[in-house]
Amino acid sequence: MSDTIRTFVAVETSEAVRRLAEELIEKLRAAKANVKWVERHNMHLTLKFLGDVPAGEIPQVCEAVQKAVAAAQPVELHLRGAGAFPRAARPSTVWLGVAAGEEELAAVQRDVERALAKLGYPKEGRRFEPHLTLGRVRDSGPAVAELGRLLKQHADFDAGPFTVSEAVVFSSQLTPKGPIYEALSRASLTGPRSE
Repeated sequence: MSDTIRTFVAVETSEAVRRLAEELIEKLRAAKANVKWVERHNMHLTLKFLGDVPAGEIPQVCEAVQKAVAAAQPVELHLRGAGAFPRAARPSTVWLGVAAGEEELAAVQRDVERALAKLGYPKEGRRFEPHLTLGRVRDSGPAVAELGRLLKQHADFDAGPFTVSEAVVFSSQLTPKGPIYEALSRASLTGPRSE
């Protein structure tokens, strides 16, 4: 067994959202661009990527995430809008955006990041932009321009609402067939609901 574990913290979507996201991927495949599309069971919104974590530190990471989110309330998210980084006209990472609940999820992400910074994991240098990654573009060319056109065409694609009730610490094993994610721990957002 490896002495490090590739690790990240994320929130999972509902099955209904994953199904709709998969429908969007099918529409975008029409561009015939060389994209590594995310498999339905791997869809998530990343809160913090940690990279290779020493296996002995995993319990502390899980405990830090647990404590960080315990006071947070469940977050109502709504995913809508196809887009890409750096931009739709030149896509590198294709995603589904967050139309509602972004600020609440960003607060959870900041709490997780602060807790993990105390363990020595540096904070991100850029602003947190919650999104559901759908695929990563592998090369350029006319098909990528067509993908950009399709992204603009589906800029209002609605994948619907879902409730985030936990943050998950995942391990990620990279394989030739794609990554294999395994939940190492689940931390409930159990804070009091405001009336």
